[in-house]
Amino acid sequence: MDGNERSIVGFASAAHALVHTYELSIPVFVVVWLREFGASTAELGLAVTGGYALFGIGALPGGVLADRFGSRRLVAAGLAGMGLSFLALSFANGLVAVALALAGWGAAASVYHPAALSLLSTGIENRGTAFAYHGMAGNAGIALGPLVSALLLVAFDWQAVVRLLVVPAVAVAGYAAVVEFDERAAVDGDRTAGDRGVSTSSVFEASRTLFTGGFVLALAIVAANGLFYRGTLTFLPETLGDFLPPIDELFGVVGSDSVLAAELDTASLVYAGLLTVGIAGQYAGGKLSDRVSPTLGIAGAFGALVAVAVAFVPAARAGPGPLLAVSVLLGLFLFALQPLYQATVATYTPPDGRGLSYGYTYLVSFGLGATGATIAGYLLSTLGMSGTFLVLAVLPALGGGFALALYRWKPT
Repeated sequence: MDGNERSIVGFASAAHALVHTYELSIPVFVVVWLREFGASTAELGLAVTGGYALFGIGALPGGVLADRFGSRRLVAAGLAGMGLSFLALSFANGLVAVALALAGWGAAASVYHPAALSLLSTGIENRGTAFAYHGMAGNAGIALGPLVSALLLVAFDWQAVVRLLVVPAVAVAGYAAVVEFDERAAVDGDRTAGDRGVSTSSVFEASRTLFTGGFVLALAIVAANGLFYRGTLTFLPETLGDFLPPIDELFGVVGSDSVLAAELDTASLVYAGLLTVGIAGQYAGGKLSDRVSPTLGIAGAFGALVAVAVAFVPAARAGPGPLLAVSVLLGLFLFALQPLYQATVATYTPPDGRGLSYGYTYLVSFGLGATGATIAGYLLSTLGMSGTFLVLAVLPALGGGFALALYRWKPT
Protein backbone atom coordinates (compact mmCIF):
# COMPACT_ATOMS: atom_id res chain seq x y z
CA MET A 1 0.00 0.00 0.00
CA ASP A 2 1.10 3.57 -0.63
CA GLY A 3 0.86 6.37 1.93
CA ASN A 4 -2.66 7.36 0.87
CA GLU A 5 -3.94 3.82 1.21
CA ARG A 6 -2.26 3.30 4.58
CA SER A 7 -3.91 6.49 5.88
CA ILE A 8 -7.33 5.28 4.73
CA VAL A 9 -6.93 1.80 6.23
CA GLY A 10 -5.55 3.15 9.52
CA PHE A 11 -8.38 5.65 9.92
CA ALA A 12 -11.14 3.21 8.97
CA SER A 13 -9.72 0.37 11.07
CA ALA A 14 -9.46 2.49 14.22
CA ALA A 15 -13.05 3.64 13.76
CA HIS A 16 -14.25 0.09 13.04
CA ALA A 17 -12.74 -1.26 16.24
CA LEU A 18 -14.50 1.50 18.21
CA VAL A 19 -17.91 0.89 16.62
CA HIS A 20 -17.87 -2.75 17.69
CA THR A 21 -16.31 -1.97 21.07
CA TYR A 22 -19.36 0.16 21.84
CA GLU A 23 -21.77 -2.37 20.32
CA LEU A 24 -20.48 -5.29 22.38
CA SER A 25 -19.86 -3.34 25.59
CA ILE A 26 -23.57 -2.63 25.96
CA PRO A 27 -24.43 -6.22 27.07
CA VAL A 28 -21.74 -5.88 29.78
CA PHE A 29 -23.51 -2.82 31.18
CA VAL A 30 -26.91 -4.54 30.93
CA VAL A 31 -25.93 -6.78 33.85
CA VAL A 32 -25.20 -3.69 35.96
CA TRP A 33 -28.33 -1.83 34.87
CA LEU A 34 -30.56 -4.74 35.90
CA ARG A 35 -29.39 -4.20 39.48
CA GLU A 36 -29.02 -0.42 39.29
CA PHE A 37 -32.51 0.35 38.03
CA GLY A 38 -34.39 -2.67 39.38
CA ALA A 39 -35.62 -3.44 35.87
CA SER A 40 -36.78 -6.71 34.40
CA THR A 41 -34.97 -8.28 31.47
CA ALA A 42 -37.99 -7.54 29.28
CA GLU A 43 -37.92 -3.83 30.18
CA LEU A 44 -34.21 -3.48 29.71
CA GLY A 45 -34.31 -5.52 26.53
CA LEU A 46 -36.82 -3.06 25.12
CA ALA A 47 -34.63 -0.12 26.13
CA VAL A 48 -31.60 -1.61 24.38
CA THR A 49 -33.44 -2.79 21.27
CA GLY A 50 -34.04 0.73 19.97
CA GLY A 51 -30.33 1.48 19.70
CA TYR A 52 -29.52 -1.80 17.99
CA ALA A 53 -32.44 -1.37 15.58
CA LEU A 54 -31.28 2.09 14.55
CA PHE A 55 -27.79 0.67 14.06
CA GLY A 56 -29.19 -1.29 11.12
CA ILE A 57 -32.00 0.98 9.92
CA GLY A 58 -29.75 4.03 9.64
CA ALA A 59 -27.34 2.27 7.29
CA LEU A 60 -29.36 3.15 4.19
CA PRO A 61 -29.57 6.92 4.77
CA GLY A 62 -25.96 6.72 5.94
CA GLY A 63 -24.98 5.33 2.55
CA VAL A 64 -26.82 8.11 0.76
CA LEU A 65 -25.05 10.74 2.84
CA ALA A 66 -21.66 9.10 2.23
CA ASP A 67 -22.16 9.33 -1.53
CA ARG A 68 -23.21 12.94 -1.25
CA PHE A 69 -20.82 14.42 1.31
CA GLY A 70 -17.87 12.05 1.44
CA SER A 71 -16.94 9.23 3.76
CA ARG A 72 -14.37 10.92 5.98
CA ARG A 73 -16.77 13.64 7.10
CA LEU A 74 -19.51 11.13 7.79
CA VAL A 75 -17.31 8.71 9.74
CA ALA A 76 -15.94 11.60 11.82
CA ALA A 77 -19.47 12.83 12.53
CA GLY A 78 -20.53 9.30 13.49
CA LEU A 79 -17.63 8.96 15.91
CA ALA A 80 -18.45 12.30 17.51
CA GLY A 81 -22.09 11.27 17.80
CA MET A 82 -21.19 7.95 19.43
CA GLY A 83 -18.93 9.72 21.92
CA LEU A 84 -21.60 12.28 22.81
CA SER A 85 -24.22 9.54 23.16
CA PHE A 86 -22.03 7.56 25.58
CA LEU A 87 -21.31 10.75 27.51
CA ALA A 88 -25.06 11.27 27.84
CA LEU A 89 -25.43 7.60 28.82
CA SER A 90 -23.05 8.12 31.74
CA PHE A 91 -25.57 10.53 33.29
CA ALA A 92 -28.59 8.24 32.80
CA ASN A 93 -30.66 7.77 35.93
CA GLY A 94 -33.35 5.48 34.57
CA LEU A 95 -34.37 3.25 31.70
CA VAL A 96 -35.85 6.06 29.61
CA ALA A 97 -32.55 7.95 29.71
CA VAL A 98 -30.66 4.76 28.86
CA ALA A 99 -32.99 4.10 25.90
CA LEU A 100 -32.59 7.64 24.55
CA ALA A 101 -28.80 7.61 24.87
CA LEU A 102 -28.53 4.22 23.17
CA ALA A 103 -30.87 5.39 20.40
CA GLY A 104 -28.46 8.27 19.82
CA TRP A 105 -25.56 5.82 19.71
CA GLY A 106 -27.38 3.57 17.21
CA ALA A 107 -28.21 6.46 14.89
CA ALA A 108 -24.62 7.75 14.99
CA ALA A 109 -23.05 4.30 14.57
CA SER A 110 -25.34 3.33 11.68
CA VAL A 111 -23.53 5.55 9.19
CA TYR A 112 -20.19 3.88 9.77
CA HIS A 113 -20.28 0.71 7.66
CA PRO A 114 -21.65 2.18 4.41
CA ALA A 115 -19.34 5.20 4.67
CA ALA A 116 -16.18 3.30 5.58
CA LEU A 117 -16.68 0.48 3.09
CA SER A 118 -17.38 3.00 0.35
CA LEU A 119 -14.13 4.72 1.31
CA LEU A 120 -12.13 1.48 1.20
CA SER A 121 -13.63 0.40 -2.12
CA THR A 122 -13.01 3.71 -3.91
CA GLY A 123 -9.73 4.78 -2.32
CA ILE A 124 -7.69 1.53 -2.47
CA GLU A 125 -6.71 -0.59 -5.44
CA ASN A 126 -6.32 -3.93 -3.61
CA ARG A 127 -9.57 -3.56 -1.73
CA GLY A 128 -9.67 -7.20 -0.60
CA THR A 129 -6.54 -6.65 1.48
CA ALA A 130 -8.02 -3.41 2.82
CA PHE A 131 -11.24 -5.21 3.77
CA ALA A 132 -9.11 -7.83 5.53
CA TYR A 133 -7.27 -5.36 7.76
CA HIS A 134 -10.48 -3.41 8.36
CA GLY A 135 -12.33 -6.59 9.35
CA MET A 136 -9.53 -7.69 11.65
CA ALA A 137 -9.77 -4.37 13.50
CA GLY A 138 -13.52 -4.83 13.84
CA ASN A 139 -13.07 -8.29 15.30
CA ALA A 140 -10.50 -6.92 17.73
CA GLY A 141 -13.16 -4.52 18.97
CA ILE A 142 -15.73 -7.32 19.11
CA ALA A 143 -13.46 -9.55 21.19
CA LEU A 144 -11.59 -7.02 23.34
CA GLY A 145 -14.25 -4.36 23.87
CA PRO A 146 -16.42 -6.39 26.26
CA LEU A 147 -13.32 -7.72 28.03
CA VAL A 148 -11.89 -4.23 28.62
CA SER A 149 -15.27 -2.93 29.81
CA ALA A 150 -15.67 -5.84 32.22
CA LEU A 151 -12.17 -5.37 33.63
CA LEU A 152 -12.72 -1.63 34.11
CA LEU A 153 -15.93 -2.35 36.01
CA VAL A 154 -13.85 -4.17 38.60
CA ALA A 155 -12.13 -0.89 39.51
CA PHE A 156 -14.71 1.79 38.61
CA ASP A 157 -18.46 2.33 38.71
CA TRP A 158 -20.33 1.96 35.43
CA GLN A 159 -20.72 5.70 34.87
CA ALA A 160 -16.95 6.22 35.03
CA VAL A 161 -16.32 3.31 32.67
CA VAL A 162 -18.79 4.72 30.13
CA ARG A 163 -17.03 8.10 30.31
CA LEU A 164 -13.66 6.45 29.75
CA LEU A 165 -15.06 4.86 26.60
CA VAL A 166 -15.80 8.35 25.26
CA VAL A 167 -12.08 9.21 25.09
CA PRO A 168 -11.06 7.00 22.12
CA ALA A 169 -14.02 8.21 20.04
CA VAL A 170 -12.96 11.82 20.59
CA ALA A 171 -9.36 10.92 19.72
CA VAL A 172 -10.21 9.21 16.42
CA ALA A 173 -12.72 11.93 15.47
CA GLY A 174 -9.95 14.47 16.09
CA TYR A 175 -7.59 12.44 13.93
CA ALA A 176 -10.17 12.53 11.13
CA ALA A 177 -10.01 16.32 11.19
CA VAL A 178 -6.28 16.39 10.42
CA VAL A 179 -5.49 13.26 8.40
CA GLU A 180 -5.29 13.74 4.64
CA PHE A 181 -6.08 11.18 1.94
CA ASP A 182 -7.75 10.93 -1.45
CA GLU A 183 -11.05 9.13 -1.02
CA ARG A 184 -11.33 8.25 -4.72
CA ALA A 185 -7.74 7.46 -5.63
CA ALA A 186 -8.70 4.02 -6.99
CA VAL A 187 -11.61 5.13 -9.20
CA ASP A 188 -11.69 8.82 -10.11
CA GLY A 189 -9.49 11.02 -7.98
CA ASP A 190 -10.24 14.36 -9.64
CA ARG A 191 -13.89 14.58 -8.56
CA THR A 192 -14.84 16.14 -5.27
CA ALA A 193 -17.17 14.68 -2.68
CA GLY A 194 -19.73 17.42 -3.13
CA ASP A 195 -19.97 16.84 -6.90
CA ARG A 196 -20.48 13.11 -6.89
CA GLY A 197 -22.84 10.40 -5.89
CA VAL A 198 -26.57 10.24 -5.34
CA SER A 199 -28.48 12.95 -3.54
CA THR A 200 -31.53 12.29 -1.44
CA SER A 201 -33.72 13.34 -4.38
CA SER A 202 -32.27 10.67 -6.65
CA VAL A 203 -32.21 7.70 -4.28
CA PHE A 204 -35.12 5.99 -6.01
CA GLU A 205 -33.54 6.20 -9.45
CA ALA A 206 -30.14 5.06 -8.18
CA SER A 207 -31.77 2.18 -6.29
CA ARG A 208 -33.63 1.05 -9.39
CA THR A 209 -30.32 0.94 -11.26
CA LEU A 210 -28.66 -1.07 -8.49
CA PHE A 211 -31.45 -3.63 -8.35
CA THR A 212 -31.31 -4.47 -12.06
CA GLY A 213 -27.97 -6.26 -11.88
CA GLY A 214 -26.04 -8.81 -9.89
CA PHE A 215 -26.47 -6.69 -6.77
CA VAL A 216 -29.75 -8.52 -6.07
CA LEU A 217 -27.93 -11.84 -5.78
CA ALA A 218 -25.20 -10.16 -3.73
CA LEU A 219 -27.87 -9.02 -1.26
CA ALA A 220 -29.27 -12.55 -1.13
CA ILE A 221 -25.78 -13.73 -0.11
CA VAL A 222 -25.63 -11.01 2.56
CA ALA A 223 -29.07 -12.02 3.86
CA ALA A 224 -28.08 -15.69 4.18
CA ASN A 225 -24.90 -14.69 5.99
CA GLY A 226 -26.66 -12.22 8.32
CA LEU A 227 -29.35 -14.70 9.34
CA PHE A 228 -26.84 -17.48 9.99
CA TYR A 229 -24.43 -15.13 11.81
CA ARG A 230 -27.02 -13.76 14.24
CA GLY A 231 -28.89 -17.04 14.57
CA THR A 232 -25.72 -18.95 15.45
CA LEU A 233 -23.95 -16.47 17.72
CA THR A 234 -26.90 -15.17 19.77
CA PHE A 235 -27.38 -18.36 21.77
CA LEU A 236 -23.91 -19.83 21.34
CA PRO A 237 -22.61 -19.02 24.86
CA GLU A 238 -25.60 -20.81 26.36
CA THR A 239 -25.15 -23.71 23.91
CA LEU A 240 -21.47 -24.05 24.73
CA GLY A 241 -22.25 -24.00 28.45
CA ASP A 242 -24.29 -27.18 28.10
CA PHE A 243 -21.22 -29.13 26.97
CA LEU A 244 -18.21 -27.55 28.69
CA PRO A 245 -17.11 -28.34 32.27
CA PRO A 246 -16.63 -25.56 34.84
CA ILE A 247 -13.40 -23.66 34.38
CA ASP A 248 -11.92 -24.82 37.70
CA GLU A 249 -12.40 -28.44 36.60
CA LEU A 250 -11.12 -27.79 33.08
CA PHE A 251 -7.85 -26.23 34.28
CA GLY A 252 -7.44 -28.26 37.44
CA VAL A 253 -8.16 -25.50 39.94
CA VAL A 254 -8.98 -26.99 43.31
CA GLY A 255 -12.17 -25.90 45.00
CA SER A 256 -15.47 -24.92 43.44
CA ASP A 257 -15.35 -21.57 45.24
CA SER A 258 -12.00 -20.53 43.70
CA VAL A 259 -11.60 -16.98 42.47
CA LEU A 260 -11.00 -18.23 38.92
CA ALA A 261 -14.21 -20.22 38.88
CA ALA A 262 -16.19 -17.34 40.35
CA GLU A 263 -14.96 -14.68 37.95
CA LEU A 264 -14.74 -16.58 34.68
CA ASP A 265 -16.99 -18.92 32.76
CA THR A 266 -15.68 -21.59 30.41
CA ALA A 267 -18.35 -20.97 27.77
CA SER A 268 -17.67 -17.22 27.80
CA LEU A 269 -13.95 -17.82 27.34
CA VAL A 270 -14.53 -20.18 24.41
CA TYR A 271 -16.98 -17.70 22.89
CA ALA A 272 -14.43 -14.89 23.22
CA GLY A 273 -11.82 -17.16 21.68
CA LEU A 274 -14.12 -17.90 18.74
CA LEU A 275 -14.54 -14.16 18.13
CA THR A 276 -10.77 -13.70 18.33
CA VAL A 277 -10.21 -16.46 15.77
CA GLY A 278 -12.43 -14.32 13.53
CA ILE A 279 -9.49 -11.93 13.15
CA ALA A 280 -7.63 -14.63 11.22
CA GLY A 281 -10.78 -15.37 9.25
CA GLN A 282 -11.13 -11.73 8.22
CA TYR A 283 -7.51 -11.64 7.05
CA ALA A 284 -7.81 -14.88 5.09
CA GLY A 285 -11.08 -13.86 3.45
CA GLY A 286 -9.78 -10.46 2.42
CA LYS A 287 -6.53 -11.81 0.99
CA LEU A 288 -8.45 -14.54 -0.85
CA SER A 289 -10.73 -11.99 -2.52
CA ASP A 290 -7.68 -10.37 -4.15
CA ARG A 291 -6.56 -13.69 -5.62
CA VAL A 292 -9.72 -15.45 -6.77
CA SER A 293 -13.25 -14.42 -7.60
CA PRO A 294 -14.86 -13.37 -4.28
CA THR A 295 -18.01 -15.29 -5.21
CA LEU A 296 -16.05 -18.55 -5.43
CA GLY A 297 -14.50 -17.79 -2.05
CA ILE A 298 -17.98 -17.21 -0.64
CA ALA A 299 -19.23 -20.51 -2.03
CA GLY A 300 -16.31 -22.33 -0.42
CA ALA A 301 -16.77 -20.62 2.96
CA PHE A 302 -20.51 -21.30 2.95
CA GLY A 303 -19.85 -24.95 2.08
CA ALA A 304 -17.50 -25.22 5.05
CA LEU A 305 -20.14 -23.65 7.31
CA VAL A 306 -22.72 -26.22 6.22
CA ALA A 307 -20.34 -28.95 7.35
CA VAL A 308 -19.57 -27.12 10.61
CA ALA A 309 -23.26 -26.62 11.43
CA VAL A 310 -24.08 -30.29 10.78
CA ALA A 311 -21.09 -31.49 12.81
CA PHE A 312 -21.38 -28.99 15.69
CA VAL A 313 -23.59 -30.89 18.12
CA PRO A 314 -22.03 -34.34 17.48
CA ALA A 315 -18.58 -32.75 18.01
CA ALA A 316 -19.77 -31.07 21.21
CA ARG A 317 -21.05 -34.38 22.57
CA ALA A 318 -17.70 -36.01 21.77
CA GLY A 319 -15.90 -33.88 24.34
CA PRO A 320 -14.21 -30.50 24.94
CA GLY A 321 -11.46 -31.15 22.35
CA PRO A 322 -13.74 -31.72 19.35
CA LEU A 323 -16.01 -28.88 20.54
CA LEU A 324 -13.07 -26.45 20.64
CA ALA A 325 -11.99 -27.60 17.17
CA VAL A 326 -15.42 -27.09 15.60
CA SER A 327 -15.75 -23.71 17.37
CA VAL A 328 -12.45 -22.57 15.84
CA LEU A 329 -13.69 -23.57 12.39
CA LEU A 330 -16.96 -21.74 12.96
CA GLY A 331 -15.17 -18.53 13.91
CA LEU A 332 -12.73 -18.83 11.02
CA PHE A 333 -15.23 -19.35 8.21
CA LEU A 334 -18.01 -17.19 9.62
CA PHE A 335 -15.82 -14.08 9.69
CA ALA A 336 -13.96 -14.92 6.47
CA LEU A 337 -17.25 -14.29 4.68
CA GLN A 338 -17.39 -10.60 5.57
CA PRO A 339 -14.53 -9.24 3.43
CA LEU A 340 -15.56 -11.64 0.66
CA TYR A 341 -19.12 -10.30 0.41
CA GLN A 342 -17.89 -6.72 0.86
CA ALA A 343 -15.62 -7.18 -2.17
CA THR A 344 -18.50 -8.80 -4.07
CA VAL A 345 -20.77 -5.81 -3.47
CA ALA A 346 -18.02 -3.52 -4.80
CA THR A 347 -17.69 -5.68 -7.92
CA TYR A 348 -21.37 -5.50 -8.82
CA THR A 349 -22.05 -1.81 -8.07
CA PRO A 350 -20.86 1.48 -9.63
CA PRO A 351 -18.35 3.60 -7.65
CA ASP A 352 -20.68 6.63 -7.51
CA GLY A 353 -23.37 4.57 -5.78
CA ARG A 354 -21.07 2.60 -3.53
CA GLY A 355 -22.27 4.25 -0.31
CA LEU A 356 -25.91 3.54 -1.21
CA SER A 357 -25.07 -0.06 -2.09
CA TYR A 358 -23.36 -0.62 1.26
CA GLY A 359 -26.30 1.07 2.94
CA TYR A 360 -28.58 -1.59 1.51
CA THR A 361 -26.00 -4.24 2.38
CA TYR A 362 -25.96 -3.41 6.07
CA LEU A 363 -29.68 -2.76 6.22
CA VAL A 364 -30.05 -6.39 5.15
CA SER A 365 -27.13 -7.69 7.25
CA PHE A 366 -28.03 -5.97 10.53
CA GLY A 367 -31.74 -5.38 9.97
CA LEU A 368 -33.05 -8.56 8.33
CA GLY A 369 -30.18 -10.51 9.87
CA ALA A 370 -31.38 -9.62 13.36
CA THR A 371 -34.38 -11.91 12.85
CA GLY A 372 -31.93 -14.81 12.87
CA ALA A 373 -31.94 -14.55 16.66
CA THR A 374 -35.72 -14.94 16.73
CA ILE A 375 -35.55 -17.90 14.35
CA ALA A 376 -32.85 -19.61 16.42
CA GLY A 377 -34.75 -18.99 19.66
CA TYR A 378 -37.89 -20.57 18.21
CA LEU A 379 -35.96 -23.53 16.82
CA LEU A 380 -34.22 -24.19 20.13
CA SER A 381 -37.54 -24.21 21.95
CA THR A 382 -39.19 -26.59 19.49
CA LEU A 383 -36.49 -28.76 17.89
CA GLY A 384 -33.72 -28.70 20.46
CA MET A 385 -30.06 -28.11 19.81
CA SER A 386 -29.46 -30.77 17.14
CA GLY A 387 -32.51 -29.76 15.12
CA THR A 388 -31.61 -26.08 15.38
CA PHE A 389 -28.13 -26.50 13.91
CA LEU A 390 -29.45 -28.75 11.15
CA VAL A 391 -32.06 -26.17 10.13
CA LEU A 392 -29.57 -23.31 10.36
CA ALA A 393 -27.29 -25.26 8.01
CA VAL A 394 -29.85 -24.55 5.26
CA LEU A 395 -28.86 -20.87 5.31
CA PRO A 396 -25.20 -21.28 4.24
CA ALA A 397 -26.34 -23.91 1.74
CA LEU A 398 -28.62 -21.31 0.14
CA GLY A 399 -25.89 -18.68 0.35
CA GLY A 400 -23.45 -20.96 -1.45
CA GLY A 401 -26.01 -21.50 -4.21
CA PHE A 402 -26.53 -17.75 -4.59
CA ALA A 403 -22.74 -17.25 -4.77
CA LEU A 404 -22.33 -19.83 -7.54
CA ALA A 405 -25.20 -18.23 -9.47
CA LEU A 406 -23.57 -14.82 -9.10
CA TYR A 407 -20.22 -16.21 -10.28
CA ARG A 408 -21.87 -16.85 -13.64
CA TRP A 409 -23.21 -13.28 -13.75
CA LYS A 410 -20.83 -10.96 -15.58
CA PRO A 411 -20.35 -7.64 -13.71
CA THR A 412 -21.60 -4.58 -15.59
